[in-house]
Amino acid sequence: MNRLDAIPIQVEDVGLPHRTENLQPLMQQVEQALHELVEHGAETVIDLSSMPFSEQDEKDLRARLGAGEVNASVMAFGPTLVQESAFPGVWLVEHQNAEQRRLTLQLVVARVPEILMTPPDDLPDSLAALRRANAESFDTPGKDVR
Repeated sequence: MNRLDAIPIQVEDVGLPHRTENLQPLMQQVEQALHELVEHGAETVIDLSSMPFSEQDEKDLRARLGAGEVNASVMAFGPTLVQESAFPGVWLVEHQNAEQRRLTLQLVVARVPEILMTPPDDLPDSLAALRRANAESFDTPGKDVR
C-alpha cells in the first residue's frame, strides 16, 4: 500500500452554489435564436436537460430572463408548465410526468410554443363536436339558452 493511500480524505459540502458556467454561452445562444426568429421566423428549442446545467444555473437563468405576461399549463400525460420570459418570444417550458417530476426543461424561442397550439388534425373534430353541442342545445324544447 502506498503511503498516500493511508491519508484519509473527507469531502464536505461547503454550501456554495454549484455553477457550470454555461449560463453566458446559453444566453448568447438564446440571443442568436431570437435573431433567427426575428429575421427568418425560425423557431428554436434548447433542451436544458441535455447539457450540464445545475440548480443554481437554473435559478440564475430564471433571474436573468425574468417573467413575462403569459403563464400557462397543459395537462396531458402530466403537467407541462409554460412561462413567457420578460423577453417576448423566449419561453421556459417544463414537461413533468404524472407524478409531477420533471422530464425536461426547455428554452423555446418562438412566437408561441408549439405545445400551446391546437394540432390542425383536431380542428375538424372540434368543429363537429361544437355543431353537435349547438344542435342539441337549440333542439331541446324548454331549455333555457342564454
